[in-house]
Amino acid sequence: KVLDFGWPDLHTPALEKICSICKAMDTWLNAAAHNVVVLHNKGNRGRLGVVVAAYMHYSNISASEDQALDRFAMKRFYEDKVVPVGQPSQKRYIHYFSGLLSGTIKMNNKPLFLHHVIMHGIPNFESKGGCRPFLKIYQAMQPVYTSGI
Repeated sequence: KVLDFGWPDLHTPALEKICSICKAMDTWLNAAAHNVVVLHNKGNRGRLGVVVAAYMHYSNISASEDQALDRFAMKRFYEDKVVPVGQPSQKRYIHYFSGLLSGTIKMNNKPLFLHHVIMHGIPNFESKGGCRPFLKIYQAMQPVYTSGI
């Protein structure tokens, strides 16, 4: 059984996608004692880290006692192989996902609209002062706006 839950490299998946991945993994693992999950990633380890970290949070809530060693092995793999490469947005979404599971964060099901972006102060990245900001806005993983340089 193969499932494709991919999303663009260096991006964060929607929280709904993280939920779907965790539910699919948990359903498969609990269906039979011999079932395993193999994660494959074509990009950097950050995407794999999002899935592993999310499932560790998910399984901590839903797992039975006999899965404690599996969680320990997954946590060790995550800390040894994945952690150093996570993007800030990926780490933030794992925090959001953990908050959803614990009930400290609620999802807003109403659409949000971005009307404008305000930058307070201009970072000094060039030798003459200032910078050239670039903005790319995505909706449902598709770019909907790209600013000029």
